[in-house]
Amino acid sequence: MTLRTFSWIHSLLFLVIAYFSVQPWPSLMLTLAQIVFIPIVLQLVQNKGDWFYKNYFLFAIPAYIAVAILQWTDRTAFDGGLAAIYLLFTLVVSLYGVARFLRRGFRALEEFTIDLGLIYLAIGGMWFFASEANIDTGFSALITWLTAIHFHYSAFLLPIFVGFLGRLRKPRLFRLVCFLILISPLVVAIGITFSRWIELFSVIFYIIGIIGLLVITLQARFKTAWQKSIVLISFAALPVTIGFSLLYALGNLGSSFYVTIDFMLRFHGVMNCLIFGLLGVIGWSLCVPISKVRALNFPVSRMRGKIVVGERLLKKKIDNRKKYRGLVDNMEIYESVSPSPSVRDFYENTLDYRLFAIVKWKGWFKPLAYVYRFASRHVKQLNLPFSNKEVEMIGGIYPIHDDADGRKAPRAWVRKVRDEVVFVAIYSEHQTETKTYMNIALPLPWSSMIGILELKQMGEGLQLSSKGCHESDAGIYLAWKQFLFKLPLSEVFHVDEVASGELKAHHKMRILGVPFLTIDYRIVKKDG
Repeated sequence: MTLRTFSWIHSLLFLVIAYFSVQPWPSLMLTLAQIVFIPIVLQLVQNKGDWFYKNYFLFAIPAYIAVAILQWTDRTAFDGGLAAIYLLFTLVVSLYGVARFLRRGFRALEEFTIDLGLIYLAIGGMWFFASEANIDTGFSALITWLTAIHFHYSAFLLPIFVGFLGRLRKPRLFRLVCFLILISPLVVAIGITFSRWIELFSVIFYIIGIIGLLVITLQARFKTAWQKSIVLISFAALPVTIGFSLLYALGNLGSSFYVTIDFMLRFHGVMNCLIFGLLGVIGWSLCVPISKVRALNFPVSRMRGKIVVGERLLKKKIDNRKKYRGLVDNMEIYESVSPSPSVRDFYENTLDYRLFAIVKWKGWFKPLAYVYRFASRHVKQLNLPFSNKEVEMIGGIYPIHDDADGRKAPRAWVRKVRDEVVFVAIYSEHQTETKTYMNIALPLPWSSMIGILELKQMGEGLQLSSKGCHESDAGIYLAWKQFLFKLPLSEVFHVDEVASGELKAHHKMRILGVPFLTIDYRIVKKDG
């Protein structure tokens, strides 16, 4: 079935439902999303080969029938059961969003935005169920129903439209726009529940995010000018409708309503449905931007820990037939770099050096680091000191059986501080096209953290970074079962020679782009 045929069938289905509806007309705004917008957008998002596509109608058709019956009948004892059928459909859509995320993680912000839109739909399904089943949510029946609409339009359609736009153009502003638009649905819900001031700020977040969205849309290159115009009009409707939401929120603060609920239903609701929703679906249906995320094909370590990692993990995995003195056999495999002889010697003959470290947790992260320390001491992995005093890290390099790890010439570098294991990192390398990456695995309980680092010449020193271009393998990933998804972490090492036989290294880590940890190393060659 083509997209055009699918769209005509759903539009006709909605017209039939609307014609025989006995419910008040505003209820059709939610029905339009449930019967037309959501099915069409799901067709734009899903891949033909995945499980969701193959089983779509198994969950969707009962949901369509349930929504139709709810529109064609007055209040009955079966409304909750019918709404539960639709809720099940939204939960399946949400699971599809989770599955998409687990296959990829945070590798592409635009795809994560689409994932979160799919996940948010289940929240809309829950509010719809609460409304139809007359569940006491602590709010009026009208507010419960309006919240269901909110999570179908602002929390489902809008993030997915933003994700499509990110496939076309992703400037630095796009990150801020995504952040504001993705957190706003939750902030709105928190504001309605706890504080009118929070509700007001959530509306302001939306306005700032939408303005940034319009700027990116104007700069983006669409397939046709016609498509760009339709999408631009769709997004341009949002500042107008959100502006009235701002007036309504201000009225809630002062109990002087500049905008009434009835006006919001007639103007805000209809404009969101017919201009934002309808034109948005039409505009993106004209030509769906192709995802730029490529499949990851680099080798991943098979090594997985249990509750305790530490040196226990290496028992029976060490290959006693081999012996390694360094993290790399020959630095010449990294063709793009030629560091100083001392830097090169450190990587090729790591056991010839003593390692001293100063660990510095950022102030905002220290409470989390303190709590995390209790777990890491037991797991014996990523067990960094909480103190910022200089400590010596001692340990050894152990060859691992290729069959146990699955990568080329794996070797485990175990580092300890006062006989307490700090790191168990298994080093290897891989090549993608013409570029060679350092491929590091840090086994965790039933999983493994994978660091893929690009090497770059910095004077006579060396930079190792998990940051790379869109086509790069570089990144920090979590391997769990068959899933490999990118974490919102990044790390950068700088290694330089400061004197004969002495190096310094600076290691900085970020989460969501915010620094949370730095480690300064003093690396000294052993006597003799």
